[in-house]
This record gives sequence, structure tokens and C-alpha cells, in this order.
Amino acid sequence: MNPRMTRRTFVGGTLATGALASGYFINPTSAQESNSPNEKLNLAIVGCANKGWHNVQELKSQNMVALCDVDANYLDKAAQTYPDASKHRDFRRMLDQESNRIDAVVVSTADHTHAPATAIALTLGKHVYCEKPLTHTVAEARKIAQMAKKANVATQMGIQIHAGGNYRRVVEIVQSGAIGKVSEVFCWCNKGWSGGKFAPWDGPVPPNLDWDLWLGPARQRPYSPNIHPGNWRRFWEYGSGTFGDMACHIMDLPFWALGLRFPHHVSCEGPPVDPDGAPEWVKARYDFKLEDGSPLKLHWSDGGAHYPAVEALMDRYDRPLTRWGLGILFVGDKGQLAADYGQYLLFPKDQFAEFTPPERSIPDSIGHWNEWIQACKTGSPTTCNFEYSGALTETVLLGIVAYRSGGPFEWNAAELQAKGVGQAEQYIRKEYRQGWELS
Repeated sequence: MNPRMTRRTFVGGTLATGALASGYFINPTSAQESNSPNEKLNLAIVGCANKGWHNVQELKSQNMVALCDVDANYLDKAAQTYPDASKHRDFRRMLDQESNRIDAVVVSTADHTHAPATAIALTLGKHVYCEKPLTHTVAEARKIAQMAKKANVATQMGIQIHAGGNYRRVVEIVQSGAIGKVSEVFCWCNKGWSGGKFAPWDGPVPPNLDWDLWLGPARQRPYSPNIHPGNWRRFWEYGSGTFGDMACHIMDLPFWALGLRFPHHVSCEGPPVDPDGAPEWVKARYDFKLEDGSPLKLHWSDGGAHYPAVEALMDRYDRPLTRWGLGILFVGDKGQLAADYGQYLLFPKDQFAEFTPPERSIPDSIGHWNEWIQACKTGSPTTCNFEYSGALTETVLLGIVAYRSGGPFEWNAAELQAKGVGQAEQYIRKEYRQGWELS
């Protein structure tokens, strides 16, 4: 491993101070140094099931030394594959007790616990792989990006399609100027996570689930049987609806191709806001300034809501683009380009019938997880580090702020302030239960 990274000592005492006040201790020592990039990483896994288990399988070439899950069924199942790994229910205690043994942490939990787990790992100087969205709130996204920069460790957010060849080819085409100056982008996803409602329950909490730990930083409330494990995305307190599930994957492409960072104006419409659950559909608009100062409008829609610009175009099978489960449409002054994860089309079709793609300039990825492994060991860059993915996550979550607060608003990125709507602050930042704060 890179000596500059692995000889780290505990940086910043604020998180540890808060942890002591809450009754648990974070060990200030860092992992033992590895002397060769060929050595395996010692990984701590936060979240062992579903997407968490997929991440474990992609990282199985490394050493799983610590496993954590609030659900004993999932934890015990993972331990059958990795019997030598220590088992934990509380990631705070795991990171305290195993700090000397671990090099890196993989966070694959519900959205509302991404930032607390990631923040502790970064404070301890550990490399971190975290699932999307990077955080649950806008303020958390900015905080985690700043912490990662200070910690100077290898970070990667789980937007795996970024490593695919199709996204690379689209970026090359857009940046070559083939469709001219891009002034507008439409992103869509037909999926819909909606209808989160807390169900009454007068029985005991299932014995396999530590409900208090599952709630983590969220406010205390009685157990509801329709949240864990499959439906938490429908609830604002734990997830972010379809926005949080899919927008980081899809909006990643225009962010990359156009070099986007933070919008200056955000609006979002949808059904009447429900205090508990995400909506069936939304339509959001972000206004950016490109590097040369020219304006760019970026649109997001989900749940089957579409814009006329997308509805008007047909794919190679004479189907409307709206039939694609998800997609991105770049609108330039010389043409348009539509893409999903595995294909792209240029419009007007006759104009681009003889189109020759530009020479490849973006190297093939060694794999999204492999990028992170290599970065942990050698200090090489990752493509979705927390500086990049923090800004992407922040932008995605601003759409939710606009929807829930009844925007639109002007976004002051430097001050993390929404101007023009009084209800936005409560959705930009949130309160944490004692013991789960980000300091």
C-alpha cells in the first residue's frame, strides 16, 4: 500500500470527541502498513446483504476481516462464507475495535447511515467505498467530500456503470463537438419508488433485527414491518425515492461529459408532497453555467413522467425513447445524442448515417471495484472519488430539496444556502440522534 496513505495517524478529534460523549470510543491508531501493492487489503464490511453482498463478491480477492449488519440473519449468512471474520451489529463499535486490523471500509447500508459510517472511517484514515447516493442530505455530501480530501485516502462511490465502455464512448463524442454546443440535457428513469407509509405494529420486533441500530441517526419510532429490508427507499427518513436510487447513475454521464459541478438554480414538480413517502413521479430542472460561462439546462424525470423532447425521438427499433427504462439525451446545436447504459444513438439519423466516432481517448477501466482496490494499494486515482461523487450527489439531492420545499430556488453553493424558498433548510440539513452526529 502507498506509504503516504498507510502511515496515517488519527486526524481531527471532533468526531472522536462526540463519540466519547456518546459512550463509545474510536481507536486513534491506523491499520498496519502493507509493504507491497500485491498484498491483500483487510476490509471491514458495513452491510452484508443485497447490494452489500454484491460488493463483497466483487471484492472477494481481498481479505474480509470484519462484518457488520444490524440483521443477524444476514450477518450469520455472510459469516458462513467468511468464518474467520469478526462479527458486529454496530459499525461504530466495529470500527473502534477493529481499527488496528483494517485498511478499508465498504459501506452498503440504507441511505441515512451512509454518512455516519463513512465519516468515522475517514476520520480513522481508512479508504472507503460507499454506495450511492453518497449521503442522505446535501450538507452531508459536502461534509464527506471535505473529509475525504483532508484524509487523503482512496474513495469511490458505487456508480458502477461509470466503468462501462458505453459511457466512455459517449463522453468522447460529446467532448469532440460532434453534436455541437450542448445547451440542454434530459435524464429519465421509468422506475418509481413511492408510497412509503409507516404501518401499525403491535407485536415484537423480529428477533434477528436490531431496530434501534437500523434507525441509526434517524429519529426514534416504533418498528414498522414494511421498511426493512426491501422498502426503505420509499421513505424520506431513510432513502430518497427514485432520485436517490437511480439519478446518481444516470446524471453521472452529463456530469462527466460536460464537467459539471454545482447548479445555480433548481426547481422540481410532482404530486402533492407526502411527509413520509417519496412521490410516484417528479420532473426537476437544474441550471448550470458551463466552464466557458454558457448556460446549460439539465432535466430529470422519473416514474414515467417525460419531456416532449424525449417523447419525439424514436430509437433504431422505431420505439419512442420513453420506452427505454432509463436514458440521457444531449441536445446540441449540431445534433442530439441519446444513450443508456449500453448503447447510444445520434439524431437526426440521416445526418449521422456515416458518422465515424472520434479516436478513443479514455482508457478502458480495470473495473469499478478494481480501481478502488488499486488506489488503496498504490495511490492511483479513482474515477468516482468523493470530490466528484460528492458534487454529483449534492446536485441529485437538491432536486429533492426543491420538490419537498416547494421551490424553485437559487442555490448558493459556496454557502450551502437556498435563496427564494423558506422551507429548504430542513431538507438541506437534518437532526441526528445523540451518538450518531457528524462532527
